[in-house]
Amino acid sequence: MSQFSYKAVNQSGGHVRGTIEAIDRRSAVATLTDNGHFVTELAEEAQSLSVTSSVNGGEKASLDLSRFMRFGSRKVSSKDVLAMTTQLSTALQAGLPLLNGLKLIHEQQHKAAMKEMLGELVNAVSSGQSLSEAMAKHEKIFSPLYLSMIRVGETGGILEQTTAQLAGILNRDEKIKTNMKNASAYPIFVLCIGLASVTIIITWILPTIIGTISESGALLPWPTRILLGISGFTKALFTKVYGWIILALIGAGVHYLIRWTRSSEGKIKWDTFKLRIPVLGSVLRTIAVGRFARTLGALTKGGVIILEALSVVRDTLGNELLGREIDIVAEKVKRGESLAEPLSESGYFPPLLVQIVSIGEQTGKLDELLLNAADTFDSEADSAINRFMAIFPALLILLLALVIGFIIAATLLPIIAMTVGGGVL
Repeated sequence: MSQFSYKAVNQSGGHVRGTIEAIDRRSAVATLTDNGHFVTELAEEAQSLSVTSSVNGGEKASLDLSRFMRFGSRKVSSKDVLAMTTQLSTALQAGLPLLNGLKLIHEQQHKAAMKEMLGELVNAVSSGQSLSEAMAKHEKIFSPLYLSMIRVGETGGILEQTTAQLAGILNRDEKIKTNMKNASAYPIFVLCIGLASVTIIITWILPTIIGTISESGALLPWPTRILLGISGFTKALFTKVYGWIILALIGAGVHYLIRWTRSSEGKIKWDTFKLRIPVLGSVLRTIAVGRFARTLGALTKGGVIILEALSVVRDTLGNELLGREIDIVAEKVKRGESLAEPLSESGYFPPLLVQIVSIGEQTGKLDELLLNAADTFDSEADSAINRFMAIFPALLILLLALVIGFIIAATLLPIIAMTVGGGVL
């Protein structure tokens, strides 16, 4: 048996506190509920552990090690949110009250940003706010999907189920991010090494090799002349005033392009372009379809009406073009059409998804079928990512091989011409 201290509200509305013996937390909550007490706080009584040492003939001094463990970024990452959601789901399923669960998670945190954010959530919930209201103040941390799921769980009294579904969705998103990072790590490494090597060769090594040949008065082959022109231009970028001006203009152009892709018009054009890229477009589309199925299934299972669910889903797809297609679908559903028909008309969603939605609407099992289909689409996304990982590095290496081959040919041609006495090429 364990000893638990508690705070509760009795049937007359008064606040009470005390201790109770029970096998576990769930049993303690059940016993107090049977006695007419609504539990607001519940904590297991245990002695806190500290590192002690004998000081001055037996006096003990406590050494707090927690301050040495508080390190890390000031930013709450998606992995932090996933860990918090998983812990909260576990606490709720174990029978802990919401406030108790938040306090336990807060006490276990060592990351300053998470501890601060959880402290604000605990204070807000303690003062009578709902969890969704408290989380809405941290909109940069919690997505619209997250807030909608929490709100559904609070309204329907199924917060433990919705947090479990959220943990599954967030875990899947983290897995996709990890796979994409792994897929791009090697190509980016090869690209950086290749660009650095080519820049060094063209800017400094090539002029030294070909300089002695050009001094002899022989007319250089056209590949060599092109390469020398590129070499002179590249070197001027770092040594001439107009070169720095060009670099500044290039930087300004990149900055403007980034800002343009974040605008309403630029974002939809950029996202449309990404979907048309061979291999990569298929990967992005498959990931978006999986998110659509899983998110819509989870929301409708929680009791969210279809129009509200679609408005949340459109922001989770990661593509503005597909998001606007969802807006069109929502407008048609609002006018009385079925969900499957406008999805089919858009042309951006696979026939399998359309068929599943159609069957789900007819049988009334839309949420169940979508959640089952999400696993299938996620498997397809994994296969698409694996194909991308196999093809993209090979294409990148082939491109670098062509560039290096051109450099070698342009360097050797004048030497061969002088050796064989061929004169002008």
